Amino acid sequence: MTTSTGSPSPHTPAAHISPLHIAAIGTLLLMNVYAPQALLPLLAQEFAVGTAQVGTVIGSTTLAVALASPAAGLLADALGRRRVMLGAFALLLLPCLLAASAARFLQGLLIPLVMVAVTAYLAEEVPRWQFGRTLTAYVAGTVLGGFLGRFVSGLVAHGGDWHPAFEVLLLTNLLGLALVWRLPAETHFRPQRSRWRTRVTLAAHLRNRQLLSVGVAGFLILFVLVAVFNTVPFRLAAPPYHLGPGPLGLIFAVYLLGVVVTPATAPLLQRRGPGFVMRAAAGTGLLGLGLTLLSPLAVIVAGLALASTGVFMAQAAAQTLVQQSVRSGRSLAGGLYNFTYYSGGAAASVVAGLAFDAGGWARVVALCAAAWALLLALSVWVRRTAAEPFQVR
Repeated sequence: MTTSTGSPSPHTPAAHISPLHIAAIGTLLLMNVYAPQALLPLLAQEFAVGTAQVGTVIGSTTLAVALASPAAGLLADALGRRRVMLGAFALLLLPCLLAASAARFLQGLLIPLVMVAVTAYLAEEVPRWQFGRTLTAYVAGTVLGGFLGRFVSGLVAHGGDWHPAFEVLLLTNLLGLALVWRLPAETHFRPQRSRWRTRVTLAAHLRNRQLLSVGVAGFLILFVLVAVFNTVPFRLAAPPYHLGPGPLGLIFAVYLLGVVVTPATAPLLQRRGPGFVMRAAAGTGLLGLGLTLLSPLAVIVAGLALASTGVFMAQAAAQTLVQQSVRSGRSLAGGLYNFTYYSGGAAASVVAGLAFDAGGWARVVALCAAAWALLLALSVWVRRTAAEPFQVR
């Protein structure tokens, strides 16, 4: 049930849904996506491949997430949010037993089943007054998962063996399965299994200017994040820094800022709107990129912190907009957004590697600055052409 604006309805939920519970699910899920990022220099050395080639370890997962997201949305709209999340976490146990590109691609096919279902579940089962806080808690959880995946894998592989890093994910996904099992049963979900209804919903989404605009923004958001953190380990593993997998994993501690920044973004979204937040995010991200061009390691880390903070702010705004831009087919809308969002990550995993090999870190910074500039222009265009749909209600 939704309001006429597509916002979560002010109903009373059947059972309390803790924001911390939802945040933990986001954490455990996102550990699967970026766990190998701190290992990329080690993998490149062992397999004697370049930056762009080893980047496909991340790119294979993000590409699969992108490709599977629309279908995942259809499944969640037809079968139920909680049921789909349970099945996805159960199946995620299988690729954790393998450490190969095929396994990473399989992970990517399963991850969006949780991503698109959980946001739709919150929109339907959480009262309107609590929706913003719970959704930003989920996004903060995914931020924490992005850090923990990289940090734990770097810590486990610091001795030179990267295989146990993938085995750790088996345990985290078992815990994720248990947390989804404890979610309250859905009380407001209505299955959409009619092929005609699905076609109508898909056509409406593809004509939805707000949803399409947010999709383009999502592409740029993850493009920047993956481009920066896929290539910065190579810069810091080289002279004069010579950082190994363990210290490189610690560099990703800048992600922890997102655990604070993302929930703090919710009041700003409510007062000033997502367009303002995205413009502020672009400015923050550009400032951070500029700092990473300097030499001192502490300044580089501070720049990475600001750059990632901009990404977290923009993603919080985008996730809110997706759910507020539709009245039905929420999982499908989330799937379409994830398609463009993770397409950006897949593209960056190759393009940023080629940029780094061709021109070093400065070329990657220029590439990401161009993406932020496009996002800034998009946010201004949206404000002028579709201001009303972008207002948070």
